[in-house]
Amino acid sequence: MTMNGPILPGTMDISLPLIRQQPQPTVADQVFDTLQQRILTLELPPQTKISETEVSRMMGVSRQPVREAFKRLAKLGFLQIRPQSGTTVSLISEEAVLRAQFIRTALEVKTCRKACETATAQALAPLHTLIARQKDAIAAKDRDMFHALDEEFHIAICELADVRFVWDLIHESKAHMDRIRMLSLNTTSQQLALQEHIAILDAISAGDADAAEAAMTEHLSRIVVLIDEVKKQQHSFFQETDT
Repeated sequence: MTMNGPILPGTMDISLPLIRQQPQPTVADQVFDTLQQRILTLELPPQTKISETEVSRMMGVSRQPVREAFKRLAKLGFLQIRPQSGTTVSLISEEAVLRAQFIRTALEVKTCRKACETATAQALAPLHTLIARQKDAIAAKDRDMFHALDEEFHIAICELADVRFVWDLIHESKAHMDRIRMLSLNTTSQQLALQEHIAILDAISAGDADAAEAAMTEHLSRIVVLIDEVKKQQHSFFQETDT
């Protein structure tokens, strides 16, 4: 179609396809979320064989949504699909972990600085509560609870800064970091993470953006040390090289 002269506003006279709405989340979304969580918590460790047929049977769904979930997980680097030899959980990519750490640091540093501008005693109360609950989780030796509360702490900073949407971006990129964190999450590392959280909260409470940035950067950079520690214990979980 050619245009003669300026395009003027008027009544819409084009045709558009009918979109059939689906309830959310879809079956494929639920399969994806379940499998990703099992991979990140290492219930499905690297090199575990996994089949569409078995997942379909166990979850009581058809193979189509499972196939879709597998493709999404493969695209993110968590599954390796080989038509001739089957599907396995991918080895941990150090390169992917470091990329995720770079993205997360950039976003969370900016978020911390913004949180310093909006911090009030009332707005900071949820963060103080989370610190107390993290202490309780360590005392109870509840590793899974501490990990969940760790995430809640970072989400709360996004909410304090009024940029909750940032966490959605972080959540997408940080998944490769989570397997390292779960492999390294012992009492010592939890105590260290708690002290780093306290330093971040103290800086935000004081409205010191530079200190908050430094504390968050130090906190998220520790993943580099954790990679080396985990590789010594679980070398077979890692890719030798990234192509």
